[in-house]
Amino acid sequence: MIAPGTVAGWIPWLLVHERTPASGLVLALAIGLFGLGGAIYTWCVWDFASFGRGTPAPIDAPRKLVIRGLYRWVRNPMYVGVLTVILAWALWFQAASLVVYALGVAACFHAFIRLYEEPHLARQFEAEYEAYRERVGRWIPRL
Repeated sequence: MIAPGTVAGWIPWLLVHERTPASGLVLALAIGLFGLGGAIYTWCVWDFASFGRGTPAPIDAPRKLVIRGLYRWVRNPMYVGVLTVILAWALWFQAASLVVYALGVAACFHAFIRLYEEPHLARQFEAEYEAYRERVGRWIPRL
């Protein structure tokens, strides 16, 4: 919880805490996005623990390839949840700077996935991961 809490909580708060937050419908939409992003992340952590027998932390990574739940639709839903929370902050404080921050975080996530996660998963789970990659999109669901 430390890494996503820092990236999606503490840093966005530092960037906007002196701004006046939105109210009314914009606040309601932001709260909805906070809930959605939090639910996505929580569901993924649950699947990592209950099915994969591990955590999101590389020091205790899942022992089984997690391909159920939201992972049936995209290979990286946990990152999508974190980005959704950052965008909720951007909406709540109507801060374009947080949209730029979210784009930077997304670029870092993408680089980490391409350079570390995917090669590591391919070595660890071999043919099972290759078949999964062919069926499920990295960020966008396939029909």
